[in-house]
Amino acid sequence: MKAGEQLAVRDYTSDIPWRPTGFTGAADLDRVLAEWERGATIVLQGLHLQRPELAEFCRSLERTLGHPAQVNAYYTPRSAQGLPVHHDTHDVFVLQVSGEKRWLVYEPAWELPLRNQKYTSEMGGPGEPVHDLVLRAGDMLYLPRGWLHEALTSETDSLHLTVGVNVVTWLDAFKAALEECGEELAFRRSIVNGDPGELVELLRARVEPEAVRRRAAEKLARTRRPVRGGQLSQLRALGELDTDTEVELRASLVHTSEENGSVVLTFEGKDVSFPARIRDDLSYMVEADTPFTASDLPGDLDDESRVVLIRRLVREGLLRITSA
Repeated sequence: MKAGEQLAVRDYTSDIPWRPTGFTGAADLDRVLAEWERGATIVLQGLHLQRPELAEFCRSLERTLGHPAQVNAYYTPRSAQGLPVHHDTHDVFVLQVSGEKRWLVYEPAWELPLRNQKYTSEMGGPGEPVHDLVLRAGDMLYLPRGWLHEALTSETDSLHLTVGVNVVTWLDAFKAALEECGEELAFRRSIVNGDPGELVELLRARVEPEAVRRRAAEKLARTRRPVRGGQLSQLRALGELDTDTEVELRASLVHTSEENGSVVLTFEGKDVSFPARIRDDLSYMVEADTPFTASDLPGDLDDESRVVLIRRLVREGLLRITSA
């Protein structure tokens, strides 16, 4: 990006022929360097999808906050500006990695914008800044969604991470509840029939706080991508696993539910079912914050069954063998 404009991808990439399928949109190093020297900011998007450390950091945030998190990086050359005044439609934590950057922060022109409510000048100008500060390596700035801001470099280059938190809103909660209402006959009737008051009551039961939290937690756990560094080594170590082998919970989000007499663990896009009689063992493992062994499980399983259970969860990617 340069002065608020996103450069066309073809301006700094090229295609690499390969068999059976070529690589498209590969960065052309000379072009990238030339644009950076001319004042362009290099933006690395979705680093949490490629860097294991950032992926685990996002999982930690998601477990704490209950909302999806993501990470981008911005490398801006000295005496340059990547973006003009704008607001983000998600909460942002700016983590300054190296160099420094001056941030001007203004009152919101549009309070708590949704994803499709990007900033435009018709919403109003930025007014006077309420914060004018310089971030240096190790500093952090929190920008709630909707707060207008712009950033400029001085005589030093700047590298920072932006950790975005996509807050689940009540609008999201109502949309999800309405989707579930398709199970109700009253909602499937034509609008010339039925009682709107009955529909509102049916919807009301689905937007009770506990139902909203359950639905949001399940969706978050189901939509997270796997973070499984070292999983090949984990699979090879399964043969040596016994009751004294230490294992630990991976940085996964897990939603636990009960269905048809089974306990279902939902994580990383899949459901894994177990008999309800080992509910206590499963609860112990998904809540563990320190390493444990099969012999630590609180249920009534014999040693062989405990090892089989832990082996299954290592294979599924929920647990990992500490020493491997």
